[in-house]
Amino acid sequence: MDWIPRVPRKNSLILPEIKNPFTHRLKLSWCDWIKIAIMTVTIFPLRCMLIILIVIAAWPIGFVCLYGVTEDENSKPFVGWRRVLRRCIEILWRSMFFVGGFHWITVKGQRASARQAPILALAPHSSFLDTMLPGTVLQATSPVAKAAAADIFLFGHLIRTTQPVYVSRDNQGSRIDTIEEIKRRAVSGGAWSQVMIFPEGTCTNRSCLITFKPGAFIPGVPVQPVCIRYPNKVDTVTWTWDGPAAAMIFWITLCQLHNKMEVEFLPVHVPTDEEIANPKLFASAVRTKMAQCLKIPVTDHTFDDCKLMVYAAKRKLPMATGLIEFQKLSRRLGLKYDKIKELLEKFSNISNKHGQITIDEFSEHLGLPVSQPLQHLFSLYDRDGSGSIDFREYVIGLSLISMPANTEETIQLAFKLFDVDGDGFISREDLTTILHQAFSMNEFDVEKLFADVHTARNGKISFDEFKAYASQKPEYASLFVTYQGMKKKSVANGPNGGNHIKSKSE
Repeated sequence: MDWIPRVPRKNSLILPEIKNPFTHRLKLSWCDWIKIAIMTVTIFPLRCMLIILIVIAAWPIGFVCLYGVTEDENSKPFVGWRRVLRRCIEILWRSMFFVGGFHWITVKGQRASARQAPILALAPHSSFLDTMLPGTVLQATSPVAKAAAADIFLFGHLIRTTQPVYVSRDNQGSRIDTIEEIKRRAVSGGAWSQVMIFPEGTCTNRSCLITFKPGAFIPGVPVQPVCIRYPNKVDTVTWTWDGPAAAMIFWITLCQLHNKMEVEFLPVHVPTDEEIANPKLFASAVRTKMAQCLKIPVTDHTFDDCKLMVYAAKRKLPMATGLIEFQKLSRRLGLKYDKIKELLEKFSNISNKHGQITIDEFSEHLGLPVSQPLQHLFSLYDRDGSGSIDFREYVIGLSLISMPANTEETIQLAFKLFDVDGDGFISREDLTTILHQAFSMNEFDVEKLFADVHTARNGKISFDEFKAYASQKPEYASLFVTYQGMKKKSVANGPNGGNHIKSKSE
């Protein structure tokens, strides 16, 4: 069975070391729950009240700081009394985290000046606390924040005092404007405060560093990497796409006696000429340094994987189904996000509730019995030999096996094989004869397949109908190639070739 080439697995699109960096499960012992129960009725209410009082105290200072600010003033760094008020808010911000249990924040390394490194790249990004907590250590920085952050009740006003660079993930124009603004501030020669950015672009569980977005590296200026750690016995801060909700994270974290955090400044990374010309190379080099410092691996996961996770959940599949290392597949297979999303929708119609396709489900999808050719094709999709096909394997299989085979030439040759009497149409008898010989298909299944392919209802399948159906299910193209190979081999074996095909299939 050598007519469909097996795609090498050794170095081709291998699975990542970390399969799901976007999931988190709180691991609490019964002792932890007893402590949380006690803290909930004692310390937790007190901490909440103090945090609210601090925010209420900070809000009017922020209001005064921003009062009367014109568009022209906001396009320049705050100076004078506005800068003093901003510093007051930073002190209150730090007090709020002290009240919340972050009593000491360990700082390692030497922070560079805005002139030495206009951009601070922070990772891993694992919690909504990241965006606020480093700001208590990294005074006089301007974060890159989601546009929606400006509308958060009370906090949105305080965030605006930092003169952030806003970005909208789903708006291409917004992303271009964001990059231009980062460029403008980065080349100001230290006039602007440092831009604080999380290049991963979304939260992970800190088990790895996912792909860095190039926005922080496009200006081609020196970047200082900043590593973040939460060396706590119980991880209460991680907030991912698949895990505890923000309210629960807030509650559990405030119910800890003490929360630890470490911020480590690495040496400034000055880009080479090659990295300046290639921001992705620049981003990869910085990510490698940070991963080595953190002693964790890197993966090609991106925010697009998160979007696919959410879409998988909408299709009643496990969220992890959408985790395929989108960037790697997109780069190597030439697939865009919309195409992979379309394939995920198709996959959901075939797969079971566990997000897998078994040989029986594969057989049902194609309307063919489990024959040797079908098993061979299934094994090509099943890259890890697990006995089932996940979404990642399905995308790779379609792209490297079925789609290349699904050419006009293949379909024409297949049609001629099925058109036994050469009249330009495939009759029920023609289809029954070939499918029984090639795939051991019974008459009932042939009739069902004939009805699915035949739309004109004139008793015969035209080439256009055959081509349309083959295009909907490109997996058939691989089976056509298999059958053509079997037929050639049977002819080479002599006049009893037809019987040979039948026995081989059965």
